[in-house]
Amino acid sequence: MGLRVAFAREAPSMRGERSLGQLERDFGAHGSSRRRSHGRRSRHANADWVAAGAASSGRAVIPSRGRCDEVRTVRRVAMTTAEAGTLQLGPPERVSAIEAIDEFRRGRPVIIVDDEGRENEGDLCIPAQFIDAEMIAFMSARARGMICVAMAGERLDAMNVPLMSGRNTSPLSKQFTVSVEARDGIATGASAADRARTIQVLVDPASTPEQLTRPGHIFPLRAREGGVLVRAGHTEASVDMARLAGCSPAAVICEMLREDGSVARTPDLVAFAREHDIKVVTVNDVIAHRLRTDTLIERVTEAGLPSRFGDFTAVAYRTLVDTREHIAFVLGDITTPDPVLVRVHDQCVTGDVFRSLSCDCGYQLRAAMDLVREAGRGVVVYLYQPGRAVGLHQKGIQPASADGDALAPIEALGLPDYGIGMQILVDLGVREMRLITDNPVKRSGLEAYGLEIAELVPLAERTFARRERALSAARGDDEGA
Repeated sequence: MGLRVAFAREAPSMRGERSLGQLERDFGAHGSSRRRSHGRRSRHANADWVAAGAASSGRAVIPSRGRCDEVRTVRRVAMTTAEAGTLQLGPPERVSAIEAIDEFRRGRPVIIVDDEGRENEGDLCIPAQFIDAEMIAFMSARARGMICVAMAGERLDAMNVPLMSGRNTSPLSKQFTVSVEARDGIATGASAADRARTIQVLVDPASTPEQLTRPGHIFPLRAREGGVLVRAGHTEASVDMARLAGCSPAAVICEMLREDGSVARTPDLVAFAREHDIKVVTVNDVIAHRLRTDTLIERVTEAGLPSRFGDFTAVAYRTLVDTREHIAFVLGDITTPDPVLVRVHDQCVTGDVFRSLSCDCGYQLRAAMDLVREAGRGVVVYLYQPGRAVGLHQKGIQPASADGDALAPIEALGLPDYGIGMQILVDLGVREMRLITDNPVKRSGLEAYGLEIAELVPLAERTFARRERALSAARGDDEGA
């Protein structure tokens, strides 16, 4: 079955547009056309013209909101479930970051995936300035997941849209804000047209905070400053792509699900992309593109640091987006071809300095330093993270429970928010590493930095042993941990 897609030069308005369901009824499998009769030509004259030509052959028509006038034929590939299950991510569906950014520039949706493996997840994304009721309906009916608006922090601040929670316990550190609604021009706020209207108000530079009400039916996501070079997520990738496309730094994103409600994986995403002629790009590709043109760190100074773990060299770095300072502790010669032992550690004053018994941060740090000392060479990257430096606010520290499960609040902090650490490793000359971690989630996105993991070195056993010794020793005993 052929699918004809018309691109209109002007982004459509919300009024007078046919919904996805109406389009499918008008130009369905039986080819029966119930075209509207207007006294003037529709804003989507091209789309209506194509629809008229396609009606007799039963071709579905879904006009997009691109900037081009071109009309092109797209093959809808009919596949069995078994055939779809064998699909792999590659050309022609998968494109480079530059090609995906060009799709954004033209107002075309793109599927962004966070990894190239078969257990991949994808979001259907489009620059927010091109959103309309038809695309909201298409996302709801076909992508099926939650529809959100990924946005740059400065715009959310300007619209007085704060984070939903000051204590973020999301495993992937998703930065949801309070939900919003347009104050005027909507009905209940739930319809596709109402949600499109709210998004348009939210991203319009001329809008003011008073034009929104809170809560509402639209859920903004705050992108990290620095984008994918700081956090390897769909939120940051979509905002980065919108910005690089010359659009407002905001994108409407929708998680992609199967018909049964389960998460769509690589074969599903490829089948969807083929069916609807939508391009696919990976977060890794966006990271690699930005690394070719951007950097977020600068080396400040270095000095020798004798310690109980060995004679390290401390190399200080400063981030360019917020002037935070980070330190890389280097032991031995890390320029040899052999894989380098590496630990990326987030600063926690309560655990690292005061040896709190309510978190395992300090025990992890010292266990990692022990491993580097035993290996004779390696790197421990010590990152300052706002909101986590003190350790109390982010982790919600509580006294150890009766069963000793004081580590539970900490285990949720396996965040893909480590781009700064990866840039530091690249600057130090690390390419192949033995990564000290108990969290495989942190592997996502590393390849884009030119880093390869030769081995995962577990830390839990050593951390547990240190903590047990500390619990049995007098608190404050420097030798206890």
